[in-house]
Amino acid sequence: MLALLFALALFDQWRVRRQSFQSIWALGMLFYGIASGCEALGGASGWNEGLYKTWYLTGALWTAGWLGLGTAFLLGRTRFGYSFALGLFLAGVFTFLTQRRFDYPDAGSTPILYFVAAAVLAVAVAVETYFQNDRWPRLAAVAVIGASVVAAALMVTTTLAAPGYALDPNTNAPTGELFPGTIRLLTPFMNVTGGFALAIGALFSAYVFMPKRRVLAYSLDPNQPGDHFLFNLSISLVAIPVNFVASLPGAVRALFAGKLHSRGPATILIAIGGFMASGGDTLSRFGITDYFQMGKFIAVLFLFAGFLVSIEVFREFRVPFTAIRLGRTRREPAGAEQLAAAAETAGGPDPGAGSEVVV
Repeated sequence: MLALLFALALFDQWRVRRQSFQSIWALGMLFYGIASGCEALGGASGWNEGLYKTWYLTGALWTAGWLGLGTAFLLGRTRFGYSFALGLFLAGVFTFLTQRRFDYPDAGSTPILYFVAAAVLAVAVAVETYFQNDRWPRLAAVAVIGASVVAAALMVTTTLAAPGYALDPNTNAPTGELFPGTIRLLTPFMNVTGGFALAIGALFSAYVFMPKRRVLAYSLDPNQPGDHFLFNLSISLVAIPVNFVASLPGAVRALFAGKLHSRGPATILIAIGGFMASGGDTLSRFGITDYFQMGKFIAVLFLFAGFLVSIEVFREFRVPFTAIRLGRTRREPAGAEQLAAAAETAGGPDPGAGSEVVV
């Protein structure tokens, strides 16, 4: 119920401000709420095939993917596209390896098709990011929406063996063992894509929108020669973590001084919640259901906290779909706004050319 109410609040914020990431996150929370509602109904009045399919589709498949897509749109003006492309490629790899590990007899050629689709879209996202094209999140949306449509089509056309659902005999929590491989292979595809975007997006946001100390210099400027760009790209794999650690003391000072941009802590909380939500469904898919309900509850609390912390998502609190405000309009600290603008203009995690950026 909390997830559904929060989805309504996010839709209300989108209605006023028309930020794409708000509507996408709202859909992610809606799917999460529907999946949780299915579990409640199944536990109270018994499961059936329709309820079981809806639970798997919205919880095990859609939730993490759509929450991760929201993060992609939130960071669409930065070079987070490289990270999303990597996550998408890894999703294709893990999907292929999952088939090698479990050898679903009814999977057919879908592991190859899923891998090829992920690889092609990953390259497209990376290329768009290289040319500093803000449209790369649309390609990310093609991956998530496409996988969602395929999952829905397969779910509608699949008939499950009687009784039409599978429950853990010890906890009575649902598991995904009745679904064919064509559907089950979409679980790593969506969860790796979404989970990776949530986790790396959280770290990326924390780094982009905090005061930075640049210990190791590098440049992802696409105007430099190609060999220089590839060299700097390889250096960035080491430079970004080193600079991140070196910047933490300044970020902590900014946090306690009330000067840290809200995107940093907000996306970290959302990432934890998204991971716990998708992780619980993924574990249940493999028959591990001991911490299923508790994980769901903790996940929604983290998601709830993350959205509330973000001033970008909730600039003001009000009763949904009314003009009744609960408090004053919130704004980011002036220094944090300047740092965010500089980071988004530069398109990458290190907006300045100097060794240190102070808020």
